[in-house]
This record gives sequence, C-alpha cells and structure tokens, in this order.
Amino acid sequence: MQDEKPKRSKLDRSENFIPDYDYLFEEKVDGKGKKKKKFFAKLAKMNARPIIGSTLVYLLQAAPTWITPLVTAYLINVVTDAVLSGAGTSASVWRSVIICSLLLVVFIVQNIPSTIWRFKIVSKMTRRTSAGIKSSVVRKLQSLSITYHKDMQTGKIQSKFLKDTDSVDSLFHVLLQSLIPNVIGVIIATTISVCKNGVISLFFLFVIPCNVGISYAFRSKMRRVYRDYRVKTEKMSNRLSNMLEMMQVTKSHGLEQTEITNFNRSISQLAGSGMEVDKNTARFGSASWSINQLLSAVCLIFCSVLALLKYIPIGDIVLYQSMFTQISGYVSNLVNMYPQIASGMEALNSVSEIMNATDVEVNIGKTKVPAIKGEVEFKDVSYRYPNTEQFVVKDFSLKVNPGECIAVVGASGSGKSTIMNLIIGFLIPEKGDLFIDGKSIKDFNLSEYRHHISVVPQNSILFAGTIKDNITYGLTHYKEEDLNRVVEMANLNEFINDLPNGLDTDIGEHGDKLSGGQRQRITIARALIRNPKILILDEATSALDNISEYHVQKAISSSIRGRTTFIVAHRLSTIRDADRIVVMDQGVAVESGTFEELMEKKGKFYELKCLNDLNLKQAQDGLE
Repeated sequence: MQDEKPKRSKLDRSENFIPDYDYLFEEKVDGKGKKKKKFFAKLAKMNARPIIGSTLVYLLQAAPTWITPLVTAYLINVVTDAVLSGAGTSASVWRSVIICSLLLVVFIVQNIPSTIWRFKIVSKMTRRTSAGIKSSVVRKLQSLSITYHKDMQTGKIQSKFLKDTDSVDSLFHVLLQSLIPNVIGVIIATTISVCKNGVISLFFLFVIPCNVGISYAFRSKMRRVYRDYRVKTEKMSNRLSNMLEMMQVTKSHGLEQTEITNFNRSISQLAGSGMEVDKNTARFGSASWSINQLLSAVCLIFCSVLALLKYIPIGDIVLYQSMFTQISGYVSNLVNMYPQIASGMEALNSVSEIMNATDVEVNIGKTKVPAIKGEVEFKDVSYRYPNTEQFVVKDFSLKVNPGECIAVVGASGSGKSTIMNLIIGFLIPEKGDLFIDGKSIKDFNLSEYRHHISVVPQNSILFAGTIKDNITYGLTHYKEEDLNRVVEMANLNEFINDLPNGLDTDIGEHGDKLSGGQRQRITIARALIRNPKILILDEATSALDNISEYHVQKAISSSIRGRTTFIVAHRLSTIRDADRIVVMDQGVAVESGTFEELMEKKGKFYELKCLNDLNLKQAQDGLE
C-alpha cells in the first residue's frame, strides 16, 4: 500500500528549493581568539547575483526621488530668471517646462513595474534563505545526540526555532529592503550635493556623526535589553510547554490557581522586559528624530541666507533642502534600524547556539549498513554521562548470538537503560567497544543501522493522529496483511473493534484518549511492523494490566523468533523463557544465566525475584 502523495506548491516543486545553509553558521577564531561567524558575508556571497540585480533595479525604482529635486530646482531657476529678466513666457521657457514635466512623468510611472520586479527578486531570495535556515536548524536538531535533547529544554528549542529563526529572517529582510537602499540613497544624495556645491555639502556631514553618536550611546543598553527579553521569552515558552505536559496532574490535584499564579509571574517579568525594550526604542527614536529635524531647520535657514546673499540661485534652496532632508532621512533610517538589527543579531546568536552545538551524532563517511544478522558483543564497555565522574556501566562484557533473547534486570540506576541506549547507538562507549556482526558500532552510519532495530520504550511515545498513523510512522510502503498481523500480535483488536473508526480513530495529543495499556500496545505494534533484526523491549509491559500483559507477552514470545531480543523487565516472572538473564548492580554485571540457574544459585537475582514477588503480593492485597 502506498500513501497518497500530497500536492506540492509551485515553490515546493522548484528544484532544490530548500538549500543547505549549515555552513553559514560555522565559526572561525581570529588571531586574538575571538570567534567570528561571517554569517552575512557568506550569505552575501551566496546571493551575490540577486543582491546586485535588486540593487540595480532599486536605482531605477528610486530614480524619481533624486531626479525630482533636480528638475524642480531647475524649473524654479528657469522661471525665476525669465520673470526677473522680463522674458516672460517665452517658447524656450515653455519647452523646458514641458520637457522636464514629461521626464518626471516617465520616471514616476516606471516606478510601478520596477517596484514589482524588485519585489519578486527580493522575495524569492529572502523566502529561499528563510527556508534554508529553518531546514538547517531542523537537520541540526536531528543530528544532535539524545543527551543534548535531554539537557536542552523543549520550550527553549521551540522558541529558538519558531521565534528566533523568524527574527533572523526579518534581519535579512531589513538588510535587503532598508539597509542597502538607504546606503545607496546617502551616497547618491551626497554625490548630487557635492557636484552642485561642495562647500554647502560640508554642512551635510554633521548629520552622520550626530546619528552615529546617538547609535553609539544606546548600543550597549539595546543589546542588554534585547538579550534579556530573548532569554525571558525562551523561559516563557518552556514554562508553557511544561504547563501543558502537566495539565492532567495540575487538574487532578486542584492546582489550577497555583499554576496561574506562577505563570502570571513569568508573564509579568516578560512584560517588564518588553517595556524596557519599548522604552529604549522610543528614547532612541525620539532622540534621533529631534536631532535630524533640528538640523533640517538649520539647513533651511542656512540655504535661505546663501540665496539672499546671491551665493546660490533661489531654486537651489529646494534642491539643497531636499537633498539634506533625504540624507538626513536615509541616515536616520539607518540609525533607526539599529534596534531591529540588535534584535536580529541576538536572534542569530540564539539560533547559532543550536547550529554550533558540538554534541553531534556524525554519520557522514561512516560505514553503510544495508543489513545485519543481529550478533551483538560488548567488550569491556564502560560509560559515564558528560560532566560526571562515576561510571554507570563498568567493564561490561557480553556476547549475544543472532536470535538470542537476553533479559537485563537490576535495581533502579543499575545501568539497564544505559546498556539499551548503547545498543541503539544513542550512547557511544567511553571505554571498550560494542560490536554488531563483528563490526564496531563506532564506525556505523547509525541512522542506517537503526533501520534494522526497533525499540519499545517504557513510556509510550505517540503523536496526535490515528492509530494507523502511529503504527506505520515513517513507513511509506507497507502491506495490509503486515498491519493486520501486528495489530493481532499486540492484542489491539481487544479495544479497536469497539472504536467508532477502528484503526482510523484519532487518539489525541500523546494518545491521551487511550489508556496507558492501549497506548503501549500501539507502541509494540509500531516496533513489530518493521520486522527488526534487533528488538529492544524496555519494560514494555509495565503499563499493562494482567490480562493485556498475558496477551502481549504471548505476542512478544512469538515475535522474538528469528531476531535478537533484549528485554528490560520490571516483572521478573515475564522473563522466565529468556535464553539468558544478566543481572546488573551499580553498573556491573554480577550474574548471568537462565531463570532456573539463577534461582538455584540464590544470589542477587534470587533476592530481586523474592522482593518482586513480595511487592506484587502487597499490591494485590491492597487492591482487595
């Protein structure tokens, strides 16, 4: 059966629409030990053609802005000279007026097609860049190790991906739509002024140091408040994620008001930080506007005095005032971009925290794994988690032949789950080595290797969708008979037949519409439909009632034939038929043997079994 492919948009169908932008975030260290990203230099080099093209189109688009003052000043001077000389409305004057007017109309009208043309160029470039950055972040998140994801709070990652990547997009958009045009505007307006009168143009230079001074004065404060706002936003996102995860616990204990009070405290802190951002932006903008308006007024008075002294023609007052206003406006716009740039740069730093994370699972250049037999061998393997001194697994050795069923038992914290994570490849041995079919797992392309294994975790992991979607997750091709087989094996028919839509029933977020046992059986079916060579059951039946456990245990017993199986069991009676049982204690394998051998030995396993039976009896007595 093949799932129906969704229709793709025009952009999606374009070849290589989403490029690989990972290298944009690469950091280099200069001679002084300072890290440099050169993000925008790389981005500009990559998009050189569209940037140059959009810039040339902008020159055409904005031409009326610079030509209108020149034409206006010229016409005023022509008309003024004609009136003062008594020439009146001569043919030459009328001809000048008509030609200049037509020229203005042509340049103004062409603004429409040139604006649309430039919009298409910039839009395609920015949207492509936006898609590339988001895709790069997703790829990076997928390549980061499980330990990174356990240490990094989900809410923070969501904030970085949803909010900060958008801010980086906005920053790039600002640079293209505002920075480049305003820089060009300053250059052209200044050039026109210098060509007309170099002495007067010197007065215009006061605009630049004044605005730069304002920007410098607010720089440190702006960076600080934007960083504080970004950190508080991430905390808010993480708190929201935790609140939603804990909703059932909150309601079951009547803690709604407590949660609201705690959340309101975070909201208040974020609002306070946002107000600081707004205050600094307002102060910065008002200071810049006031200084530029003051300088504009001084410029008008200055040019008027020069005209009265007949140093410049009367019409040039309009020209210089327009050029000064333009220069002042361009510089002011550049300065006023600083808050947006500061916000975007902080967002870029935030995204870079993910992109430059070093805890990466590298598969490039590793050995491909088209198939495995299922032989697993630990040779003196030791492992300890980062930033800890104590080994959770010490000098562990075990050889498992293809098709064997190995149960790993022990008290909490004895290293059982660590061993399973080593087999999956989530963790890599710090000492010793782990071999799959005689080859070191360190050399494997782990993504390909995991196509041949399946894991049933202790806590069922489901997503919003149908039961069928969850069972066939990641499979583009599967047979209906295989689906029906695993449904039967996992004892799903026991409750699926009572659902309104059967396998197509929506189970809600995290499968919240189902019981714990029902969710776990779906997880087991998901593992079995992949027909793995290595099957890992991490306390897979712990959430099931006695009747469901019996059926699932029976299904598991039939499903482990022909594949290597590792079982971590809470109920020790469920591993009676395992080929071998490995008993862990504080990271060390203290016993190994069959169920009967270990019971006869009356060692650590015997103690665990007796304690387990006592706990089960007490639980049953409590129910009675």
